[in-house]
Amino acid sequence: MKKRFTILVFIISCSVSLYAQRADQILPNVTQAISQQHWEEASNLFRLAIDKDCYLSEQYFQREITLNCPARLGMMKYLADYYKTTRNYEKAYEFYKELTQAEQQEISVITNCAEIEVILGKEIEALHSYEKVLALDGNNLPANIFIGNYYYFAAEKNRQQIERDYKKLNPPTRMQYARYRDTLNQLIVSDFGKAKIYLERVVRLFPSVEARKTLKKIHAIEIAANQY
Repeated sequence: MKKRFTILVFIISCSVSLYAQRADQILPNVTQAISQQHWEEASNLFRLAIDKDCYLSEQYFQREITLNCPARLGMMKYLADYYKTTRNYEKAYEFYKELTQAEQQEISVITNCAEIEVILGKEIEALHSYEKVLALDGNNLPANIFIGNYYYFAAEKNRQQIERDYKKLNPPTRMQYARYRDTLNQLIVSDFGKAKIYLERVVRLFPSVEARKTLKKIHAIEIAANQY
């Protein structure tokens, strides 16, 4: 019992000592852990160094950590998460993107990447990322919400343009009217139809008021199109 207590005190004292150290004092311990193939320990020490000095830690990562190092992906995730937390979205995206390209199948990594793509205005990239999420988990709520709304807003933008173009025809010929109806119906079946699929799934997963409102708007558009 006394021996266990002594070991516990030693571990706690070492942890306190590490927390008191600067990043440049912690990083050599990362190198030592890697040399001993203690990958998890190396990642945890690196995370501690990031909290002390992220810039210095990233420089160490770029300089010292090889592409085939087993601790590399864990370290990258810590860097990405840190930059996201501190709202340095460009840097966070740099690391999340590399993580997803390294065949990472972690939903949390892909979701974080997608969230930052939305923040940075990379909507097409976010769409592709959320599609990857749904390939792993079809009931992922954030992915269904984003994709459903993406297709709805894209469809609504196109619908309004179709309506504006048609109103410029004064008066429209039968062929122009038929083309107008056909284009509108195609839009309802395609993008509005896709939006319905994802938003209906959202409503099944979560009682979203906004999703229900959007579904009602789509239903109203369908009714109006059938009245022409």
